[in-house]
Amino acid sequence: MKRNHTMMQFFEWHVESDGTHWNRLRDSVSELKEKGITTVWIPPVTKGQSDKDTGYGTYDLYDLGEFDQKGSVRTKYGTKQELVDAITACHDHGLAVYVDLVMNHKAGADETEKIKVIEVDGENRTKDISKPFEIEAWTKFTFPGRGDKYSSFKWNAEHFNGTDYDARNSRNGVFRILGENKHWNENVDNEFGNYDYLMFANIDYNHPQVKKEMISWGKWLANTLSCNGYRLDAIKHINHDFIKEFATEMMKERGEDFYMVGEFWNPELSECQQFLDTIDYKIDLFDVSLHYKLRAASEAGKSFDLRTIFKDTLVSSHPQNSVTFVDNHDSQPHEALESWVKDWFKQSAYALILLRQDGYPVVFYGDYYGIGGSEPQAGKQAAIDPLLYARYHKAYGKQEDYFDHPNTIGWVRQGVEEIERSGCAVVICNGDNGEKRMCVGEHHAGEVWVDLTNTREESITIEEDGFATFPANGGSVSVWAYPEIDVE
Repeated sequence: MKRNHTMMQFFEWHVESDGTHWNRLRDSVSELKEKGITTVWIPPVTKGQSDKDTGYGTYDLYDLGEFDQKGSVRTKYGTKQELVDAITACHDHGLAVYVDLVMNHKAGADETEKIKVIEVDGENRTKDISKPFEIEAWTKFTFPGRGDKYSSFKWNAEHFNGTDYDARNSRNGVFRILGENKHWNENVDNEFGNYDYLMFANIDYNHPQVKKEMISWGKWLANTLSCNGYRLDAIKHINHDFIKEFATEMMKERGEDFYMVGEFWNPELSECQQFLDTIDYKIDLFDVSLHYKLRAASEAGKSFDLRTIFKDTLVSSHPQNSVTFVDNHDSQPHEALESWVKDWFKQSAYALILLRQDGYPVVFYGDYYGIGGSEPQAGKQAAIDPLLYARYHKAYGKQEDYFDHPNTIGWVRQGVEEIERSGCAVVICNGDNGEKRMCVGEHHAGEVWVDLTNTREESITIEEDGFATFPANGGSVSVWAYPEIDVE
């Protein structure tokens, strides 16, 4: 029987810009495997606009830390060879690797160009607020350090439809580039009237040469790194038809098992469902709706009705297409989409994604190892490790929910014969101490179970009918299971 899969997002925003991260991954692989991690999602591997760029200010898609450009050969995370060595180490230990792709924009151009634009309203990009005028824009990418190796494609204003800086007047704005067939892509999120434009020089997916080049690059990258899948950044800003085409082409090149998950940052479930319909379910989506429910629960405390925690979430409506997460690099404190789940609820939140049958859960590096920067936060490895253990060894079999109290919920996984001593009972309380009488199955009768989180010290004997009463402390979670070594 296949064990449960668990992804780790192996970076946070403030990972040190010292070029050692790929080596850190290589050296962590054995421990990750032991903890039950089966996949790592790594940050953008392409050269950014500086050696401190997290990878989301993409400069050269073909420079993986190989060419002396933007002040260094390496990227923030290391050299190309170190990246390849880290991926090889992952594969040698049976871990899959998903690479983060940034395809919405480019940054750090090599030269400026004089181009005609119209300034649009930042709050409504469909509304023009100027007549056509000329600006000097950073839109010319010649890649002098790489030349034509791997690709001779050079970018200029023809390949973009928007930018945000006029170098002539040192002025910021949202500028729509003028020219033949130049307009915002229509098949994008409708926030701000049209959310094609996000930042920097916005890639124009109406342009046939652009689409051809990006698909060619996607294939090149997958083949070069032998990675197992992609995480697609900011896809609500990219022509949805192109996302479908891109995913289709990647699977043709690398096989149907080549996995893709997209960041469609929209908490409205209906919008996510519509997107999945549009792309014909070629990729999965992060469950942003659930993330915001977890955050709301952490903010509201005992006034939050835990029975509703999965209401209007992607994992509830589309369990086979949902990648569940608690927090990530964008939601961490002081970042673009800050929506941090409070510490007191963090372990409970991870139990809600790791110990249930639906969804593909992600553990965030910042939660596990800690967050750097000016306001560092300690990692929660001690709280997450018992849940990873329970996911890998215990959380199998039939699931039954006991969501019958606003402040105390529980569920059981009854286990499977193929995995010895599997099965677990989970209880979460967001108010006072609570308990749940739940059935884990008659086949567990007589077993003595313990709380894997070590929050509760007592042991519980499963009754003849498979029932037992499982307690949990207030504001906490307990995960009850049959330990590997019998207890009295």
